[in-house]
Amino acid sequence: MALSAPSLRAFFAAEPSVIRVVLRRVRGSSPREAGTEMFVAPGALSGTIGGGQLEYLAIDAARAMLREGVLTRALDVPLGPEIGQCCGGRVELALTRMRTSDRRAALGRAAEHDAALPHVYVMGAGHVGRALADLWQHLPVRCILIDTRPEEIALCKAAVETRLSVLPEFEIANAPPGSAFIVLTHDHGLDFLLTAAALGRGDAAYVGMIGSASKRAKFRAWARRHCDGQAIDTLTCPIGASGSRDKRPGVIAAFVLAEVMAELTSETAAIAPHGAQDAPLSGHANDREGKSA
Repeated sequence: MALSAPSLRAFFAAEPSVIRVVLRRVRGSSPREAGTEMFVAPGALSGTIGGGQLEYLAIDAARAMLREGVLTRALDVPLGPEIGQCCGGRVELALTRMRTSDRRAALGRAAEHDAALPHVYVMGAGHVGRALADLWQHLPVRCILIDTRPEEIALCKAAVETRLSVLPEFEIANAPPGSAFIVLTHDHGLDFLLTAAALGRGDAAYVGMIGSASKRAKFRAWARRHCDGQAIDTLTCPIGASGSRDKRPGVIAAFVLAEVMAELTSETAAIAPHGAQDAPLSGHANDREGKSA
């Protein structure tokens, strides 16, 4: 399940008749895991059980139930040539006409899901920061875009949380364990302070700082002098450097997003530091602070 409580609440408010479709059991390979649910109304949908022919079958069955007044139905579907889907597994679906209590329960599950979302802090609302916000709004994370400059925050149109903060290091200190921090402010000194604060927590899922190999080297020396010899083994800098040398904000943002999501969704992801090892002093630079960060 990856439905936000506000979007699901709006869906239920607009749809008086809804069928809940849930993957009750999964054997072998399937598009989604057991427990995944979607909601089907006569002319609208919320959520997905993985798309493809399996989802088409479920939607057709659910809408037939709505037309015929059927309350419950079970489907046992092989995901093979029989339905034109080659996952190779088998799934059991439970379809149920939703009562008021079912809707409340679904909203409760959605609220729990929202509360458990990993936090991603984008420290800097310049061009790359706003490009990141545009992408994060579509993913199952809670994105918080932070800047000291109200005029930059005002330019963000993405559906993410924004915070105007004169002490962005305070936001880092109060973030929940397992958060991700992407540092790309308009000021090198502020970048260093915020990156040191994020690394100093010791529990971040990801800490990345925009820059270049030379900026990483400068930060390493600065941290040794000013942060009691703080190690930077878990720091990713440059960020998003594995995919492309293209320095356009949207391209950088796409590769950074993939980099962070790989950490957040890793099977070994936990409340522990993650990140790239101390990289050689060469390679792609994405030092785009100021108007471009």
